[in-house]
Amino acid sequence: MKQQRTLIVLVVAVIAAGIAAYGVYAAIQSMPVQEVEVASIPVVVASAPIPVGTRLTADHLRVAAWPARNPVPGAFSDPKQAIERGVITTIAENEPVTAFKVAGPESGSGLPPVIPEGMRAISIRVNEIVGVAGFVMPGTRVDVVLSVDNPGAAHGTEPMARTVIGNVLVLTAGTRYDQVEGRNGESQRSSVVTLAVLPEDGERIALASTQGTLSLALRNPADAEPTKTPGMKLSVLMRGPGGQPVIEQRQFTAVAIRPRTPVVPPPPPIYRVEAIRAAKRTEEVVR
Repeated sequence: MKQQRTLIVLVVAVIAAGIAAYGVYAAIQSMPVQEVEVASIPVVVASAPIPVGTRLTADHLRVAAWPARNPVPGAFSDPKQAIERGVITTIAENEPVTAFKVAGPESGSGLPPVIPEGMRAISIRVNEIVGVAGFVMPGTRVDVVLSVDNPGAAHGTEPMARTVIGNVLVLTAGTRYDQVEGRNGESQRSSVVTLAVLPEDGERIALASTQGTLSLALRNPADAEPTKTPGMKLSVLMRGPGGQPVIEQRQFTAVAIRPRTPVVPPPPPIYRVEAIRAAKRTEEVVR
């Protein structure tokens, strides 16, 4: 009887607790949601990733609310302020479009607005290996190395390689397909890298491209030291480290051979033994 009463009390307590919990949950759900308004300003952002050289249209842009206490320097509040401008740096999705990432209103689109003032853009064709296996991207810096099989009488007739220009800014790096003669019109994949160079450096690259093979050496962006090398010839390359011939030299010294003097063994030692027989003492020699 006592156990039944205890069980009934427990059941009633559990039912009461469930009813109370449901009542609290229903009361919380019925409470109105309070929104805290934060002062914001309209900012033009990218509706999708925008690559370099794109001419902005209304489809590329949208307006988003931005906290007023953290304004974006150079941001636009109206999409009309950025339309028809060229993008000079890659813009990610939902990233604010600012005056520092687009060209001026009259600069147009494409590559020209990206070229620094006083410099020129020149393109060279490289393969995937020469292009540092795909690590050459816009914004990186490279050295241009020329390799020739026959540099001419001025520098000898043996193959050599030399850095033509150092610390060059890469503007674009892409892939194109060229028609190959004699292959039924098949296309061959090749990579084209566009560099920003001074006018005289552009002349060097143009001349170097007709003399041999151009390679790109990727640089650390923090390394601004000029590349100073005398070039590398095949004969020096085959000499080993330091450019010194790897030849093992041995010196031989003539030594006069004198006849050896025969060694005479020493005579065996002599032992004397004293013997006493009765009252007589004698000595005996033992060898």
